[in-house]
Amino acid sequence: MPKIYASDMDVAHFRFALIAPVIQNTFFESSAAAYFRKVTEKPLTLPDGSTFTYNPKTLEKWTQYYKHKGMDGLMPRTRCDKGSSRALNDTAIEEIFRLKVEFPRLNATQIYFRLVKEGFIPSTVSVASVQRFIKKHDLKSARNPNVKDRKAFEAPYFGSLWQADTCYLPYITEDGQSRRTYLIMIIDDHSRLIVGAKLFYADTAYHFQQVLKQAVAAYGIPHKLYVDNGSVYVNKQLELIGGSIGTLKLQTPVRDGSSKGKIERAFRTLRERWINGLDVESVSSLDHFNDLLADYVRSYNTTVHSSIKDTPINRFIASNAHIKSPKSSGWLDECFHNRVSRKVNNDSCVSIDKVLYDAPQQFIGMKVDIRFLPDRMDEAFILFEDVHYPLKTTDKVANSMTKRNNSFNPLDYSKRGGTAHV
Repeated sequence: MPKIYASDMDVAHFRFALIAPVIQNTFFESSAAAYFRKVTEKPLTLPDGSTFTYNPKTLEKWTQYYKHKGMDGLMPRTRCDKGSSRALNDTAIEEIFRLKVEFPRLNATQIYFRLVKEGFIPSTVSVASVQRFIKKHDLKSARNPNVKDRKAFEAPYFGSLWQADTCYLPYITEDGQSRRTYLIMIIDDHSRLIVGAKLFYADTAYHFQQVLKQAVAAYGIPHKLYVDNGSVYVNKQLELIGGSIGTLKLQTPVRDGSSKGKIERAFRTLRERWINGLDVESVSSLDHFNDLLADYVRSYNTTVHSSIKDTPINRFIASNAHIKSPKSSGWLDECFHNRVSRKVNNDSCVSIDKVLYDAPQQFIGMKVDIRFLPDRMDEAFILFEDVHYPLKTTDKVANSMTKRNNSFNPLDYSKRGGTAHV
């Protein structure tokens, strides 16, 4: 049977067909990640007739490529070695470039095992294939023929652009448990002022939202926010928050961590001035570590910065005329609520992150808009016609003792000893 050669557009349409339910929010699974796992359970038939088993993360990346560049983002890259055979697919090649940018010290063998572990290539591909590719494209040295044309830039005034990122910091021991710490930081591009910084035991989307909210409360609403393509910064909730406060979110090009040079330099300064001289064993808790961080931030913001020949705080004071303040603390709280839509079940329950909550009975069968903060679920509510309707965690035992007001089936379970519908 003659081999079928698929065009680049055929491949792009194939990829789009796989991710379309997520793009259009029409999947039936509990989450996009669950949909990607389901659709990649079995080998898929490619446009050229071959079959391949994809890793769910590959489809997640395609989704981000589509959001950034549309169908062009799903087109296969033009091969520099076209006409010769190769063992690495386009997605694996993209991941190699990303890893070399983000972790330049990784060697070919380490990259190979990452590619296999994360499903970018099958284990049947040899490590020599990765070694040859890295050598051919000169990724071992600083001489990269594909280096981007970069120019120094600076935002015109305070608040016009904030940069945000996450940095891994040392493990600390609290309550006998040693845990990695993560620093989420936001700096103003013009003044270099650190407007937000906090340490956590996990790098999550909600943790970034907390830091951003504190920064907005203290320094006003930025016009633009520049972040990378990690899941912490690429999610529906952050898009909704940005739209609510009026901040445009910009994302760095894929595999281009260097484009956030100012905050990367701020992280390096933090290590040189503080972390490298810190007695980590003396840090007793995450709260203690955050207190030390606050001291460092105050020192950084009041120390002359070599690039601007002034202190960040002085630059902030001199250029803060464009600041747009939040309308009120209550308004800011509303803007930063996470939002989901749920259909209220016949037993007046809705599910959020696999936890059941009781909703007012009048919403049974309706799709409702729910607002909440992940660490304050006791304050979650349904927003309907500008009115808040509180939700409460479902207690099935307590519900079994509650007298029902139901004209069609007037049963008093507390007297009959029956059980509630579950």
